[in-house]
Amino acid sequence: MSRAAAFWDRMAERYARSPIPDMPAYLHTLERTRSLLKPTDRVLELGCGTGSTALELAKDVQEIVASDVSAKMIAIARQKATDQNITNVRFVVADLVGQPECAETYDAVLAFNLLHLVDDIPAALARIHARVKPGGLFISKTVCLSGEGVPFKVKLIKLVLPIVRAVGFAPAVRFFSVDQMDVWVRDAGFEILEAGNYPASPPRRYLVARKP
Repeated sequence: MSRAAAFWDRMAERYARSPIPDMPAYLHTLERTRSLLKPTDRVLELGCGTGSTALELAKDVQEIVASDVSAKMIAIARQKATDQNITNVRFVVADLVGQPECAETYDAVLAFNLLHLVDDIPAALARIHARVKPGGLFISKTVCLSGEGVPFKVKLIKLVLPIVRAVGFAPAVRFFSVDQMDVWVRDAGFEILEAGNYPASPPRRYLVARKP
């Protein structure tokens, strides 16, 4: 088991009980994402956590495959799907970067609150690009903890994060700017169609990108 999987397994129950920190921003990007999906779409969500977003979007698409590195997160997600009688979401345990290349492609790939937790973001985006059909969409939302719009207290967290992580109380977190996020997505071969920060501080960069 990877260190990340072990951490999120420990956090799964607490994560499932935690409220969404900025509900208006979450609902805004959820509804924007919903408007971009079609009833015939097959969708892959990466880093789905306990499945809340996948289950919210299930009625708008043909099928969602929702993955997470944490088996305990996926177990909670599957139980939620059963409780809600949702049958077109398939939850799987998978590591975005660690898995071999997969030939299966999707009309849309979603990655919400994930990429800042990935060691090699360009490699992750290259793998994501391979999963999107030509003309398909990559939709992401990523907290950007460097550059403009980042509160001073967040910059202080950067100093203590290695210590907190060393004792197992925090995951690995990458610090980068909004501009860097956009560059990485374009360099992966996507065309950015829409961008915004929801919330603005610290910015959670919402991107809608198309694979040509």
